Amino acid sequence: MRQVGIYGWGLVAPRSPNIDVFADRLNAADSWLGPFDGFGPDNFLVGRPDFDFSVYREWVVQRFKPNRFSQLESKMGQPIQYAIGSFIQALGQNPGLEDELRELGTRAHVYVGTGLGDLDVQYQQSLGLYRAQRRWNRFWARAENNSARSAHEGGRQLGPEQLHGAPPLEVAAIPTSPHGAHEDERDELEDVWWEFWALHSPELRQFLAEQREIEGVAVEGDVESGKLSAIKEKQRRLRRLEKKWGVPQPPWQAVSSNLLWNIDNIAAAQISMLGHITGATLAVGAACSTFGVTLKMAIDAIRRDEADAVVIGATDPAPHPLTVGGFYNARVISADAQLSKPLTQLRGTHIAGGAVVWIVGAREVLESKGFKPLGMEPLAVGVTSDADHIITPSKEGPTAAMHIAFGEADVDPASVRSWDLHATATPGDFNEVEMVRSEMPESLLVSARKGTFGHGMSAGGGWELTAQYLGYERGQLFPTPLNENELNSQIAEVHQQFVYNRPCTAPAGPVGKLSMGVGGINACVVSKPLGDRDSDGKDPNGEDDRS
Repeated sequence: MRQVGIYGWGLVAPRSPNIDVFADRLNAADSWLGPFDGFGPDNFLVGRPDFDFSVYREWVVQRFKPNRFSQLESKMGQPIQYAIGSFIQALGQNPGLEDELRELGTRAHVYVGTGLGDLDVQYQQSLGLYRAQRRWNRFWARAENNSARSAHEGGRQLGPEQLHGAPPLEVAAIPTSPHGAHEDERDELEDVWWEFWALHSPELRQFLAEQREIEGVAVEGDVESGKLSAIKEKQRRLRRLEKKWGVPQPPWQAVSSNLLWNIDNIAAAQISMLGHITGATLAVGAACSTFGVTLKMAIDAIRRDEADAVVIGATDPAPHPLTVGGFYNARVISADAQLSKPLTQLRGTHIAGGAVVWIVGAREVLESKGFKPLGMEPLAVGVTSDADHIITPSKEGPTAAMHIAFGEADVDPASVRSWDLHATATPGDFNEVEMVRSEMPESLLVSARKGTFGHGMSAGGGWELTAQYLGYERGQLFPTPLNENELNSQIAEVHQQFVYNRPCTAPAGPVGKLSMGVGGINACVVSKPLGDRDSDGKDPNGEDDRS
């Protein structure tokens, strides 16, 4: 069975613009969270990514046409830029890795997902569309632009030939006028009122008929030059049409094509283009388990001999009112302006944004070419679904994921020495600790890190796994903000061996990491420190310990 190693990693996280700062900051036991104030003043703490995309300008400029960086800067939203920055960092961990990914051709893949998509681009475009639609409907609802309304108010009714395709007016269907309405109801009543009259405007139908004629201009002659000529001719005529009627911006012109350039697969696609990676490229969406799922897919592809290297990752937008509000109304977020630490008072989690990217490869291939593995060796990833509840984890689903991972890794749960929890500072922490202890020994050293950098929907599990791997690379488990006297009393009755606010020596032996995603998707990663076996799968005494 092919062994797998990590050969590059990079990330963007709260107060951590890159992997080096992230590693340095992990040495302290502080939290990286700060005030949100996304609703104006509010009581939420969040993890804001520390990021400046211009840092990567020179890298892009050296490899592509001069306008490529400006395109990325203007068209790509936060999650894609975070992922690009993380990928460029990952390439720097092993010199020559960039060329190797290109030379591997279709045997290099990209699996990079998102938990939330680019909420800010979606929000801004939706808001712009809403405002444009209101202006548009209001314009056509005015009596001077709407002969149906003018006739109605004058006690007349238009004949079919005067409607130009608009539906005949049914007086009983006319909605309530917004004039004089209470301010709490006025906006909604205006929307309904303007939409109704715009629907019945014969003048709007005339405008649309003239627009159809313009949009019907066909490509003639040479396809490439004819296409450009047709586009220019349409734009010229449309501007003249809009000026003739004096209309505001049509709502279909209010939505930027950036909405398309930021759909969920574009982070993976941009990485493939920037890295000239021609193998399978796709997005993965598994909520909080996304990073673990991408790692499983990479291991599987390598062991099936479909790939020799895979770029994996997860990326999330910065905390946004949509996210914070959604989590708040799901009753899983802390809202008292104080840090809520896992395993303590269980008041809720904190939203965070950023990205994490790893470059995973077949050890016999990459190490034969001089590339050095990082952190630890991932042995197996177990993935399951609870098939039970959209947000409250079961015990059966995560336990099954653990059993799959232990079985595929050929690891006895009793031999596991360290474990990183999903732990969201909610009542689920207690169930998770009980579940872990039902499988593993009392000596297990347990960490929980969402009190440090918060909860990135898809990237958070990647940050936690990276912290675990970085720690073992340095022979330690980094501290957490948890103090011994804060440990929840019921949790303390189940287990006492936790990583508190001081570093610990990393215990030798297998380690694990569990993520439990919204929708009931679980990913359990079992790893081992580098050097526990040599590259041929034998232990240091020369005995083959593979089954």
